[in-house]
Amino acid sequence: MRMFRRAAMALAFTTALGVSADAGAQQRIKFELWQGLTGDLGERVNDVCKRFNESQAEFEITCISQGSYDSAVQNAIAAFRAKKHPTIVQVFDAGTTDLMLSGAFYPAKQLMTDHGQTVDWSRYFPGIANYYATSKGELYSFPFNSSTALLYWNKDALAKVGKTAAPKTWEEVEAISRELKKTNTPAPFCFEHDTWQMLEQFSAIHGLPIATRGNGYEGLDAELVFNKTRFVDYVKFLKKGLDEGIFAIKEKAQGATIGEAFAAGDCQMTMMSVAGHGTIGKTAKPGMNWDVAMLPVYEGTKRTNSLVGGASLWALSGKSKDEYRGAAAFFAFIAKPESEEYFSTVTGYIPVTIPGFKFMQDKGFYSQSPYKGREIALESLTASEVTPVSRGIRLGGMIQIRKETRDALQAIFAGQMTVEAGLNQAVERGNAILRRFERTYAGKQLP
Repeated sequence: MRMFRRAAMALAFTTALGVSADAGAQQRIKFELWQGLTGDLGERVNDVCKRFNESQAEFEITCISQGSYDSAVQNAIAAFRAKKHPTIVQVFDAGTTDLMLSGAFYPAKQLMTDHGQTVDWSRYFPGIANYYATSKGELYSFPFNSSTALLYWNKDALAKVGKTAAPKTWEEVEAISRELKKTNTPAPFCFEHDTWQMLEQFSAIHGLPIATRGNGYEGLDAELVFNKTRFVDYVKFLKKGLDEGIFAIKEKAQGATIGEAFAAGDCQMTMMSVAGHGTIGKTAKPGMNWDVAMLPVYEGTKRTNSLVGGASLWALSGKSKDEYRGAAAFFAFIAKPESEEYFSTVTGYIPVTIPGFKFMQDKGFYSQSPYKGREIALESLTASEVTPVSRGIRLGGMIQIRKETRDALQAIFAGQMTVEAGLNQAVERGNAILRRFERTYAGKQLP
């Protein structure tokens, strides 16, 4: 009897080991992606991760929102120092230079090569890839949620003053706004203190530098110069319209975001990212007839391409080979035309590859009512050959520079500073940030 009990125990132990081994063999390799999007867009990123998990059985990615783009970068840096960082982090355009010089990443091209993933790097739109690429054109990260700014306009409102097309120039925006004001139409043109739209996009499409040294691409010794370009006149133009009541500022602090105000019909023309196209489609008041167009330029301007916005995905160093295999598989998954179509459908972001765009175009994606107009974002990004001042911005500490510029614009539009004084202050403080960044990376060269 004792021998029988021992045999039974041995059999049970062996069986348990066998089950455990089988379970271990079936255990997925887990890794994390930290993202900076929230709300509807953040949920859509989570859906992309879910789709990847459902597409195969070897890896499992968990996508975690950090609350904002700034927080995603800052939290990832802090976690990296503590060796508790994710495998992938979503870094917005302003954080690109900081990541490039940090040395804390696994270059995209090397990652994919090391883990058997074949990528045709020439398939990415130049206007998108250039922002995230080295001076030699090598991508260190994967373009993901890409966008550019567009003019959103209420077709019904403009029809009241005889306008059936979107304004192409700022002179037209002013004239239409004055006509709309006469009809007591709420807020003919609205804007916010967003430097990406107001400063960076304006400068790019007008061929104006934001900083010397090719907007920083040619060296860490770049200096800001936007207080000496036509941007000064543009801020004066906005301030004048604001003071006369034909323009208005719409931000959460004033009760509604720019998107909420436009969707409610409380703003007839505004500048927003194409990423908000899907949200406007879902939230616009019933029967509202609206559309999008390229941002206006001043009369006589030879338009150049606009800048890409959004973010790219970086693989951080210090993780296991298995986690990197998972990251490479995920990057390959999101680069598929079908994945680009899905993400564009549920958001408003544009495809980042030429094959992805053609795939969607051939299927008639852009002729469908909910998505019609989104192709204009790509027209804007490819409006010209990329120039030294329209390829992007490669400035260290750009996150802080944006804050200083935003603070100055708020003071200007609140009447607390003159346009010249405010922009001079923003440039002075921004240049101080650049010099600190240059000292931090003394002896290093931009890749």
